Amino acid sequence: MEEKTELNFEQAMERLEKIVDQLEQGDVPLEQAIQYYKDGMELSKVCHDKLKNVENEMAEIMKENGETEPFTVEDDSE
Repeated sequence: MEEKTELNFEQAMERLEKIVDQLEQGDVPLEQAIQYYKDGMELSKVCHDKLKNVENEMAEIMKENGETEPFTVEDDSE
């Protein structure tokens, strides 16, 4: 899979969803499944990095008085 860093978040998620669909079908030869897995992990990293960048940008949201206010995204998965 080439140029994953050139993808926007939505494109990377779409490709990742297609890989998941293909793997869930179960009729994938082992070698192909391994390649899908590798590609999926790379796409997952692209998505994570893009989300992290957005979180960093959100950390600089300005208050009404012009001061920056810390912003964190809490993980609800616990």
